[in-house]
Amino acid sequence: MTSDAEQTEQVASESGNTTGTEHETARLRELIAPARVVLWDFDGPICRLFAGHSAQTVAEGLVEWLERRGLRGLLQDSERESPDPQVVLRAVDRRHPGSDLVAELEERLTQEELRAASSAMPTAWTDPLVRTWTALGLRLAVTTNNSPLVVAKYLAGRGLTACFAPHVYGRTQDLHLLKPHPHCLNRALRATGSAPSTALMIGDTPSDFDAARKAGVPFLGYAPDERKGELLRDAGVQVVVGSLEPVLRVVRDRA
Repeated sequence: MTSDAEQTEQVASESGNTTGTEHETARLRELIAPARVVLWDFDGPICRLFAGHSAQTVAEGLVEWLERRGLRGLLQDSERESPDPQVVLRAVDRRHPGSDLVAELEERLTQEELRAASSAMPTAWTDPLVRTWTALGLRLAVTTNNSPLVVAKYLAGRGLTACFAPHVYGRTQDLHLLKPHPHCLNRALRATGSAPSTALMIGDTPSDFDAARKAGVPFLGYAPDERKGELLRDAGVQVVVGSLEPVLRVVRDRA
């Protein structure tokens, strides 16, 4: 079966768009070259966390839990119908910041994320890219809105813990510091002693890009489908890849 990256390259070749491909590779090389530390978003660039455990089902479960407690009115219709459990959690936190209710809801989400980690789907090319960068001496960190417990479980299952540890910066009880706030990126930069200009963030959402921009960190957009690509480009992301294979190729060419 032909991979998505191979199909993209084949289409480019057949259409005579080799110049465009070379230009994109040059832009990618220019973006990657200064990086000495790479900050990864988790759900998307590293894996599809909810590949086997639906995020929508988790969100619905959180809403039902609130409703059983007589708290349906805490959510607006759009929040109640969102397929993203983070939307539910953050909505409740905005109305009851720092409360026991928020802490319990966050713990329920963490447990669901831990369940999801067991069936998460690795993102193509990420494992070899992580190992290659590690072998070249770059430092890697995870900067995510997911629970750090979930990240640790997934990385251990893939044998990647040593490539990132101890630099995993995830959701804390201070939910107002989730991305697009740059808090987790700044934590990673301070812990690794890195200047923003020597870092690179890989993310798949406009909020990732916004956090990187606020932290002064160069950004590489990962968009496995055209919808995500459009969202990133509309947000102002200059370099977007549909696969991490060309990133791995550029890194290996420089090794």
